[in-house]
Amino acid sequence: MIQVSETAKKKVLEMMKDDGFNIATDYVRVGVKSGGCSGLSYELKFDKQSQETDKVFETNGVKIAVDKKSFLYLVGTTLEYSGGLNGKGFVFNNPNANRTCGCGESFSL
Repeated sequence: MIQVSETAKKKVLEMMKDDGFNIATDYVRVGVKSGGCSGLSYELKFDKQSQETDKVFETNGVKIAVDKKSFLYLVGTTLEYSGGLNGKGFVFNNPNANRTCGCGESFSL
């Protein structure tokens, strides 16, 4: 499962509302794709529906949809949000990552 911190939840709720999504019915889609300086990079977007092949669950009041392939890379990950002057935005704290890049947007296993 993927956890969502309280600060990430607040930011997700704010952004979903601003983009016309409904927190009660819509999803935060999290995934992994090839690319980035470490080999794999994270994806985060909103979606109005889940796919038949998705793993779907709710954590901290946020509905998460993850394709099965990405789920293998993301098990145990916590989605955090870091704001402020030096904040990075959304941050994936992934215990499966052996190496991450300096910006934290890509990783390798």
